[in-house]
Amino acid sequence: MSEEKPAYPAKALNEIRDGLRDTLMLIRRRGPSQIQFWFIALVIGIASGGAALFFRLGIEKLQAFLYGTHDLRHLHTVARDLPWFWVLALPVIGGLVVGIILNWFTPDGRVRSVADVIEGAALNDGRVEKRAGLASAAASLITLSTGGSSGREGPVVHLAGVIATWVSNRLHADGITGRDLLGCAVAAAVSASFNAPIAGALFALEVVLRHFAVHAFAPIAIASVAGTVINRIEFGGVTEFTLADDGALSFYVELPAFLMLGLLSGLVAVLLMRTIFMADDFGSWVQEKLHLPPVLRPAAAGLLLGCIAIFFPHIIGVGYETTSAALTGQLILWQAVVYAVLKVIAVAITMAGRMGGGVFSPALMVGALTGLSFGLIATGIFPDVSGTVTLYALAGMGAVAAAVLGAPISTTLIVFELTGDWQTGLAVMVAVSLSTALASRLVDRSFFLTQLERRGVHLAAGPQAYLLATVRVHQCYRKPDAPRAATEEACKELIGQGIYISPNATLERAMPLFEKNNLIFVPVVTLHEDTGPELHGALFQVDALRVFSRKLAETAAEEHS
Repeated sequence: MSEEKPAYPAKALNEIRDGLRDTLMLIRRRGPSQIQFWFIALVIGIASGGAALFFRLGIEKLQAFLYGTHDLRHLHTVARDLPWFWVLALPVIGGLVVGIILNWFTPDGRVRSVADVIEGAALNDGRVEKRAGLASAAASLITLSTGGSSGREGPVVHLAGVIATWVSNRLHADGITGRDLLGCAVAAAVSASFNAPIAGALFALEVVLRHFAVHAFAPIAIASVAGTVINRIEFGGVTEFTLADDGALSFYVELPAFLMLGLLSGLVAVLLMRTIFMADDFGSWVQEKLHLPPVLRPAAAGLLLGCIAIFFPHIIGVGYETTSAALTGQLILWQAVVYAVLKVIAVAITMAGRMGGGVFSPALMVGALTGLSFGLIATGIFPDVSGTVTLYALAGMGAVAAAVLGAPISTTLIVFELTGDWQTGLAVMVAVSLSTALASRLVDRSFFLTQLERRGVHLAAGPQAYLLATVRVHQCYRKPDAPRAATEEACKELIGQGIYISPNATLERAMPLFEKNNLIFVPVVTLHEDTGPELHGALFQVDALRVFSRKLAETAAEEHS
């Protein structure tokens, strides 16, 4: 009796044939539009990369004019030999100019940065403020050129967001498309700023869009590569930092030390973030008590920075020279500790003074100094089972920065791409994982999300916490002539009790009214001084929940598409 041959090969061939047919139909139907979108992503990548390059070169040119050096890597060495009064005066002058710019061109005198881009992605269909964004970029450029102690990634990311917003408005892009275009711009800006194409793409997905949807990956990758090409046309393929050649890990026996370094780095990152927030609150308190005009707040911060820079010019700018010295083991223990403490103070003063800039580069510097300090102690205690101190500096740099950004994946890759050293990944990943796990428990996940939480924007808890803020009452209330509408008498009774809501309010404000008063509807009212309240209708709890459910479904569909 002959055995029957299994039908699996024929079935597999049929599935492959059907899959190829469906693929060809998909390409024929959606291919042209996808290719067009990728072309737009490429254009945005070139524009955003060019903006990041222009911003970086602008800092270099202005610093060369003011400090007399063309090389940012030796800025504090040059500043050390300048007259003390010039080192003191430059941040004050820069602060005056920054104060004028921000108070003329922004409604609140506040610099826009990465947190505002994250908010734009989540709540504003991928749009950011254009006028305030351009003013913030100009202010941050002046701050970083005149002695401010911050980084350039914040203003560069928001500047890229302005470009994406302009394109989205011209295309009348919907929320998903607008967010994808914003991600493209951010990826290109980060890639061009740090010569890190892989990390730039992942930064846009992990930090700004906060999801890894497949539909967004291809255009963001295209834009990120375009931004890197812009950087390398100008600077070549060199890395930002150069490591010592002997950064080897002494097998697995040394890994517990990097676990400890990760925990220490998480605490240092929390200290950095909380110091910035406390300094900002203290600065606002001092400004109110002294009746200091907002335009002078950056200048007052510049005066404090100038006083520190006279004795410790290491705090000036993004700190590349000090970071490089830490990564190559050129500092002794007391220097590493003192410079780290002073950098935290200087960054807090810069941010509290509303001078502008970002926190990523300062976090890299503080992390490298923290890692070096830990490494000098650890290798001194256990010299026989230890590698080099430079490896600890590298791991500390990644661990502190990852905890500040709340982005362990992209930050780890940025560290690799900034240094060009892919052999020490195990140590860096161990330190990064523990630092982010610890820091995320002590703050609202990251520096940026904590910033937003302090403004009352609840993104850290996820879509279920912030989607209600994206819907206005006038989008879902029932008018008096609608089926099953609330009666005028019932609405007036609630209005008399002070229970009502404006049509321009969000569901985030409306939902607590239902819970607090155990109601099924709330009157929708516009208050007029002359004629009293104008009744528009009523917002029913079931309608609000229906809209909220639809928003959650749309968000889930976008994040998994």
